Amino acid sequence: MSAEVVPAETPPRRWPISAAVLIAANVAPLIGVLSHHWSVFAVVLLYWCENVVVGVFNVLRMVSARPQDALANAGKFFLVPFFCVHYGGFTFVHGIFVFGLFGGGFKTVGLDLTPHTVLTAIRQAGLGWGVAALFASHGFSFFHNYLAGGEYRTVGLSQLMTQPYVRVMVLHIAIIFGGILVTKLGSPVPALVLLIVLKTVIDLGAHLSERRKLGTASGQALFATTSS
Repeated sequence: MSAEVVPAETPPRRWPISAAVLIAANVAPLIGVLSHHWSVFAVVLLYWCENVVVGVFNVLRMVSARPQDALANAGKFFLVPFFCVHYGGFTFVHGIFVFGLFGGGFKTVGLDLTPHTVLTAIRQAGLGWGVAALFASHGFSFFHNYLAGGEYRTVGLSQLMTQPYVRVMVLHIAIIFGGILVTKLGSPVPALVLLIVLKTVIDLGAHLSERRKLGTASGQALFATTSS
């Protein structure tokens, strides 16, 4: 007589801790708008700074990735510098538009967008703690999910190359919707609150999708290792 096998229940899917950290970091501009009267330029500049932070941590992800293929691993010597130039160029152009559309006009900045210009704008807008929150959020995800969670063992370099551009598109949405909403509503506060909520929802969705993909790949790689 054989015992009846009871199928194991699938545990409910929970959000990773990094999702809560991401939401907390996205609350920073909301506090800035409601409590410190941040301008449209301050919010969009903070989002542009986030794309810089994303690029920095993506370089760290590419450097610390350990693809199984030795040839792919050696490809990092080409892909990492290529990403720095390509993504850096995109970020620079976006920065020109951020400063040109919201920070005083293209004649004020032109193509002279230097680190000094950016740091001065961050200091004058009081964005230091907001930028620090972004570094904390993305840094937590890097160490908790990518390194400690083992994602670095399964992610492909081609995936890392394209992944940050999703956030660049979020910045495009921020620029378009921010300008339109402020113009239509006449008051920046409701428009900025809506913009922050929209950006947070998109950002959270992209983060959870990324965790599911990399988490599944990491689990499959671990199963293959233990069963071989």
